[in-house]
Amino acid sequence: MAVDRENFIRLLRENGLKVTRQRLEVLGAIASAAREHLTAEEIFALVKVDSPDIGLATVYRTIQLLEELHLIDRVNFDDGFVRYEMGSAQGNGRLHRHHHLICIKCGRVISFREDLLEELEAEITAATGFRIVNHEVKLYGYCIECGGELIEEKRE
Repeated sequence: MAVDRENFIRLLRENGLKVTRQRLEVLGAIASAAREHLTAEEIFALVKVDSPDIGLATVYRTIQLLEELHLIDRVNFDDGFVRYEMGSAQGNGRLHRHHHLICIKCGRVISFREDLLEELEAEITAATGFRIVNHEVKLYGYCIECGGELIEEKRE
């Protein structure tokens, strides 16, 4: 996923924050691994290649800032690590996360973007008045390599 660098710079300035090389590099590292779910230490290792002077504390502070700006999201796959991925903020201010399939044998994480809950959310809001702003789905099972299977649709 490409990062709109100018939008990020504008967002920092609008929030009274300095535009620093380290902030740009941390966001760039996360964006360059958009299909990954990186730990802070993995982000640090990526940034350190081009910026050997950066400290782990700077990376942690930058991650916190990026999360507060909804540019990145924190995800937890119940493996003992906090991971980060590109953000879920939509243009209308509503958050939307893609969902994850987690293999309970090998730990592989597969992302999917199908949002099957929009209709359910609308029904819940209509019935209760509860305004849903976000949701997260993690489905556990077996990937194809660990015993999952592809099921072809039966055609009559």
